[in-house]
Amino acid sequence: MPRIALGIEYDGSAFAGWQAQLHANGIQTAVESAVSFVADAPTSVICAGRTDAGVHACMQVVHFDANVTRDERAWVMGANTNLPESISVLWAREVATDFHARFGALNRSYRYVILNRKPRPSLLRERTCWMREPLDAERMHVAAQALVGLHDFSSFRAAECQSPTPIRKLQRIQVTRVNEYVVIDVTANAFLHHMVRNIAGTLIAVGRRRQSVDWPGEVLQLRDRAQGGVTAPAAGLYLFAVGYPAEFALPSAANCSVWPPGPGWAELNSPTSAT
Repeated sequence: MPRIALGIEYDGSAFAGWQAQLHANGIQTAVESAVSFVADAPTSVICAGRTDAGVHACMQVVHFDANVTRDERAWVMGANTNLPESISVLWAREVATDFHARFGALNRSYRYVILNRKPRPSLLRERTCWMREPLDAERMHVAAQALVGLHDFSSFRAAECQSPTPIRKLQRIQVTRVNEYVVIDVTANAFLHHMVRNIAGTLIAVGRRRQSVDWPGEVLQLRDRAQGGVTAPAAGLYLFAVGYPAEFALPSAANCSVWPPGPGWAELNSPTSAT
């Protein structure tokens, strides 16, 4: 029985998150329905990481076991024919039976996009976090470096987080300004519930000069969610890339552009930007 991996992008604005739910619209439900149509049999998929309501993905990775043989083009074209326009399968690969989209991932990269201008957005209202007050991106970047490494991230996890441990290894965090956008890129072995949005909310307070550059590190050491910044809106968050061992030869999301290309975006989306 072949095992298939898919790379998927989606606009999460109209969905209650990735997970299939009885009384809400989950992205997983739409993907499983489309894949089941191509497989001509009920098929369940396992994802690299569950995204929350309103969160988007440049590269979600899933796997499933098929009871039929189809070529890669058939999986992509067949699934996309049966998916809503807000979800698209980018590629399909047959992988070894020991591949696991979730447990086999080496790391995950998220991007948080802030539109930093006075006028409120219309076209990007569900795809960015809007901040009208000026943000100091360099200050945010310096403050964020205290979070790099293996830490107890209790101060940045949601109260309803079900992870048995708050320990995570944050491998990289970068804050960059590109014209009117402030972009937070973060890579870790795994993330807690709302971890990226809570980090973003804390860094925004630093960027607004409401808190000191040392504050995120101090919050981290307190291990108390009540001491941190607000949870930033879901609209600005994107699952950007999922890293796997090279032996699986899966496509990268490094060249993913979440906005129309413009000055600065080419550098931000270079292959070295997402690991």
